[in-house]
Amino acid sequence: MNDAYKKTLDRLFGLQMMGVKLGLENIRRFCDRLGNPQNELEVFHVAGSNGKGSVSSFLASMLLEAGYDVGLYTSPHYVRFNERIRVNGVEIDDEFLVEFYRKHESFIVENKLTFFEVTTAMAFQYFYEAEVDYAVLETGLGGRLDATNVVAEPLAAIVTSVSKEHTHILGDDIKQIATEKSAIVKPGANVFEGRLPVEASEVLEARCEETGCELFRVDDYTIKRDDYLEFYSEEMSIGRLESALPGEYQRYNAALAALAIHKTLHLVDPAIFQRGAKRVTSNAGAWGRYEIVSERPRMILDSAHNAEGVVNFLTEFRNEMREYDRRILLFGAMRDKALDLMLKELAPFFDKILLTRVDNPRAASYEELAAIAKRVDTPAKPIRDYLGFVEYFLDQRNNICLVALGSVYLVGEIKKRLKDQHAFERTA
Repeated sequence: MNDAYKKTLDRLFGLQMMGVKLGLENIRRFCDRLGNPQNELEVFHVAGSNGKGSVSSFLASMLLEAGYDVGLYTSPHYVRFNERIRVNGVEIDDEFLVEFYRKHESFIVENKLTFFEVTTAMAFQYFYEAEVDYAVLETGLGGRLDATNVVAEPLAAIVTSVSKEHTHILGDDIKQIATEKSAIVKPGANVFEGRLPVEASEVLEARCEETGCELFRVDDYTIKRDDYLEFYSEEMSIGRLESALPGEYQRYNAALAALAIHKTLHLVDPAIFQRGAKRVTSNAGAWGRYEIVSERPRMILDSAHNAEGVVNFLTEFRNEMREYDRRILLFGAMRDKALDLMLKELAPFFDKILLTRVDNPRAASYEELAAIAKRVDTPAKPIRDYLGFVEYFLDQRNNICLVALGSVYLVGEIKKRLKDQHAFERTA
């Protein structure tokens, strides 16, 4: 890592002290300074409690397979900041990042821009200068006041799922949260709905009626089979839509992305969508959902950060859990999540539960996690050197399964350690 890049990242991450500042005034002012590059982009805008990162990646992969140049903006990153901003699967250049921040630092500081506002504006500028055909934008938090919502005329607005999360910001019931997320729907956009609760679906439908947008629901175009989906529309049929990512929910994420592209761009070649679903990891980059990093011993990483994510994980995990002599859970998450519900759901599937704290101000402490585990009658014990434990575990050759689950930051730290260890082994 060169010195200029490191110093820039230090300054950029230092903006996180500003916290989460919902509202579009600052990002609009910054985009005005840049010449409003976001208005020159053809945007697929994605919001949701779960699945928005997966759907964004499937969108980018399928568009790439169709021959387009594609910008992909997601958050957070696992190992390296540059993962957040990609063109055709390639991370943003270090040099662009350094120069962008240097050029605008005084404005950023004077106007007290947040980390996410600066990162979002940087993505807009990078995609504009790269002359991408399409930009796929994942919201950070909510939708209505999320920095990405400065985009005025998206081609497509996609709502992947709605469940209770960030209730202190988004509201304390499904309808309120759905209202926040459905605000990415703007006049002129095609709107696509994942598998939403009835009350959330009603909110999205009302928003479409208000804005005059056409609404497409993934359930209306798919038929579930054992390990794949069939996809049908009047113009195209896909007899077998599979995903490179494990889990039934990922097949629906792939189908939702296919539906959005098919109806928005009128692409009708099934091979484009099949290839895009199968090549999503190579086309879209970093992953962290049911990611198998070791076969024997088995180790799975999953950034299921809320109760719905845990249910999705367990739907897949129950298919293989009985293959192992023992199952260990390494759990760490943010304190603003439904931790009691998450641990209660996970406990019956594991013989041993280890609780840890990731390096983030919002992370639940060892004491908080232990108290929650006790409250839901879940035997668990804290572990501080979880990275050391992971290395020890991977040195074994036994029939035990370790699942590291919870915060993206937990998964990211483990992925970084594994990457560093791999690099060391190659040069040793």
